[in-house]
Amino acid sequence: MNKKVDLTNAAWVKSDQSNGGDNCLEIAFVDGVVALRDSNDVGDPEAKILVISEDDYRAFTGGVSKGQRNLLLP
Repeated sequence: MNKKVDLTNAAWVKSDQSNGGDNCLEIAFVDGVVALRDSNDVGDPEAKILVISEDDYRAFTGGVSKGQRNLLLP
């Protein structure tokens, strides 16, 4: 996806399963897309952020929630 997204005011969230740790995937729903980052990269101006479409995110999370085992680590 080649969409420029302003993440300045993004509201980042992480899973309740993270137990407040700092080794988590964080997501933000911004401007019709989903941004993903490693929580260890917060504040790093050189950090890479993955931006995917809402449809792609729904397909992935839907597969996981329905038990699609090949989307999970062994």
